[in-house]
Amino acid sequence: FWLKLIAPVSHHSFLIVAAIPCTRTLAMLGLARVTASRALLRRGEAAAAAALRGHVVGRQAAAAAAIVASQQQRCFAGAAGKVAKVLEAELKHEEAELQPNKSVKDFLAKSDFKFVDTEGDVNMMLERQAGDKIVRIEWQARSPFDAEMGEEGEAPPDEGTDFSVTVESKSKGSGIIFYCFTEAGEDSRYIIGNVKAFKSTEEKESVSGYNGPEFDDVDEKLQEAFDEYLAEVGVSNQVCDFIDESSLDKEQREYIRWLRISKDFLES
Repeated sequence: FWLKLIAPVSHHSFLIVAAIPCTRTLAMLGLARVTASRALLRRGEAAAAAALRGHVVGRQAAAAAAIVASQQQRCFAGAAGKVAKVLEAELKHEEAELQPNKSVKDFLAKSDFKFVDTEGDVNMMLERQAGDKIVRIEWQARSPFDAEMGEEGEAPPDEGTDFSVTVESKSKGSGIIFYCFTEAGEDSRYIIGNVKAFKSTEEKESVSGYNGPEFDDVDEKLQEAFDEYLAEVGVSNQVCDFIDESSLDKEQREYIRWLRISKDFLES
């Protein structure tokens, strides 16, 4: 951008006479700087405008989402409140109908079995010790209603309650399990389905272990001997009555608990 004027001094050298700036070149340089500054300004203004538009759009989108969420929450709260009211009415009805089962309390007061019943768990157990053996009778809550109805709307006969009797050695871990179910009757209140024998805890808990033969297929003398053995470890008609009554009572108590938990959740 500078114009240099030189004059020869000799054959091999030159002398710089003067160096003056070119006016036209300076003007062009100044114009270029102004143009660049304006371009930067325009880019800055465009970026600021874009940022402002993004901010406005973001706020509008957030406001719209908040409106939708509020509407959905009101709809959800309305449905939840409706269900909660129905649950509350059903809960009051069931609590009014629930009566303490006196026969269950009477049995436990006279029995040497320990009753294990955990709230929220459908499983129940009677447990006692007989020397080195532990006897466990286990069953579950069951509904008093049957989906299959007999002729003219009559309910089919009660099929009883499934239960198991485990007699296990505390020292060896071996034992035997009777898979049974209760039935109505005076002479015998239960029927044995299978008898499983196990040598260890692992074999006892194995889902693929052999559950023993069908009880009806074994020799009659063996059937009688097993019946006597069960009576000796504590299985009686009174125990079967307790199993049937407690299974129905447990179902009712858990149903009421379910109503209460569901209502409280929907009201929260």
